Amino acid sequence: MGLLSFLFGGSKKQDRIIEALQAGAKIVDVRTPGEFRQGHAKGAVNIPLGNLAQKTAQLQKENQPIILCCRSGARAGNAASILQGVGIQSINAGAWQTVAKLQ
Repeated sequence: MGLLSFLFGGSKKQDRIIEALQAGAKIVDVRTPGEFRQGHAKGAVNIPLGNLAQKTAQLQKENQPIILCCRSGARAGNAASILQGVGIQSINAGAWQTVAKLQ
């Protein structure tokens, strides 16, 4: 499966997450800093949902696949909508533990 399949579907979400990880995707955890300190996926960066809109230009410049995670997937879903609104494709991995298990 190629990058376009990752971005636009065509396989199970777990397979898309694994491929994105193998392609060097950026893992963005949108929980609060306190939640992030309690545990996170290896290599994840913490950009709280409330700060994400201010970071979109930086994410666009990095031009790499983005995996979003949070506690349950709700905030990651909101983050995906924010990114989609500025033309950045991402995958909502749901809970950060899902990403950690697949690494």
